[in-house]
Amino acid sequence: MWTANAATVTPAPDSQDGRLHLTPANLFAMPHRAVEAGATATILRRIFGDAGRFCVHDPLSGGAALADEGAANHTRLAEAHAGPALHLFAYGRSTGDRRKDGPRHFPARQALEASRAVARRHGIADEHVLFVRQSPDAVDAGVFHNDVICVGHLGTFFVHERAFADGAQAIAEVERRFTQITGGGLHTICVPESRVTLETAVRTYLFNSQLLDLSTGGFLLVAPGECGQEESVGAFLDDCVADPECPLREVLHFDLRESMRNGGGPACLRLRVVLRSEDLAALGARVIVDNILLDELEDWVRRHYREALSPADLADPALLEESRQALDELTGILRLGWVYPFQGIAGSVPNRSAPAAQE
Repeated sequence: MWTANAATVTPAPDSQDGRLHLTPANLFAMPHRAVEAGATATILRRIFGDAGRFCVHDPLSGGAALADEGAANHTRLAEAHAGPALHLFAYGRSTGDRRKDGPRHFPARQALEASRAVARRHGIADEHVLFVRQSPDAVDAGVFHNDVICVGHLGTFFVHERAFADGAQAIAEVERRFTQITGGGLHTICVPESRVTLETAVRTYLFNSQLLDLSTGGFLLVAPGECGQEESVGAFLDDCVADPECPLREVLHFDLRESMRNGGGPACLRLRVVLRSEDLAALGARVIVDNILLDELEDWVRRHYREALSPADLADPALLEESRQALDELTGILRLGWVYPFQGIAGSVPNRSAPAAQE
């Protein structure tokens, strides 16, 4: 699964009850993705189990009217992690919207009503929330999630000028509301159509990159290799790095061809969870990566991942058993307890962490 679709997160300083809130995405727009919601909720409750500090909500119910795709359509903008923040929710459609200018080729997956419901249940003050509509042209160009055309981190907003239905007006409103809430200025890196076309931005996954903090200040952009191979994109990024006023200091390109072919780029692993130090210490399960855990996970991959998979393998019961054994071992390594239904079936493979998780 793509982590960016796991949930929408509101840090404790932003919620009215002072707890961190998470709502697992129901992923209703795509049936093959919707099956993930239950397991995701279970996993998040094992990790964020301290009810005094965390609140993991149920996925939204209500079918297509409340279709929710998670953090891929949500951006938190703030001058500092613990400071006041603007929560930007991008949506593709609204149940009550009778406009006829919607996407013609691809469905708009995120419902405005879902975004409003998440903001409301997370206790975010109304003045800290902004809802913006995705451009129908962008959706038709392949922007199924807003993180394919926009990414924000702290006080930096990296966006294509055709990302939103209201165009420059929407971006200006994001900047105005950011200043109103934080008292500071938002650093917007707006990519004009004249430099990188909408279609090129989507094809190279320019905005599905990761913005990561550098210890020396500014940001590193982790981008797919396609961004370095496309002249217009490479030139724009080079200009950003060369500009002393731009917070983008470095770009690293990675070959992610297999991931790209399945609709995923670096940002699909992005689910920013802002935690206070005392909350970090209260996490359940074993989910903070260190060298020991990384070695165990790499060993798990080497032992359980097949080098090839053919259509005929999908009819082989051995594949099912292999997959269950692998998942059971993985949830044991991470001390998550029983996550999947097969783990509770008599005679199934044992999970060494199940007893602790059931207490």
